[in-house]
Amino acid sequence: MAATRFELMSEWRFATPIERIWRELTTPDDWPSWWRAVKKVDLIAPGDPDGLGAVRRFTWGTALPYTLSFEMTATRIEPMSALEGRARGELDGVGLWTLRREGEGTYVRYDWTVDITKRWQVALAPILRPAFAWNHNVVMGWGYEDLKTRLMKTAH
Repeated sequence: MAATRFELMSEWRFATPIERIWRELTTPDDWPSWWRAVKKVDLIAPGDPDGLGAVRRFTWGTALPYTLSFEMTATRIEPMSALEGRARGELDGVGLWTLRREGEGTYVRYDWTVDITKRWQVALAPILRPAFAWNHNVVMGWGYEDLKTRLMKTAH
């Protein structure tokens, strides 16, 4: 049974300088402390001094009654601009964070192009595709709200 492809996109806007948003997005080991969907991040390999090639295992809780785990390898890092990773495991594909300055604030876009690989998800994808997309949007919405809260609490 072939895996099913999802192409999802999220946009976030913050009244926070890009340097601060970049710092938060490039420290995924800290995500479980502020992003309610991120249950665990395990560093498998550190990569180079800039983090390129780093491998982490992410465990995500979702709005639906299941969790997902996958390894993410950092494949591209362009400071203050782009952070890309290759996922393998229960999701298989590519995630790309892009950032740009918007006045004093920051625009963030996340593109997530993945195949689901869990057998039950693949089997039910024709019926549950809208629920899977909704679930992704909820998880990303939590990330946006949780990061806004974190930025307010830690503003200097």
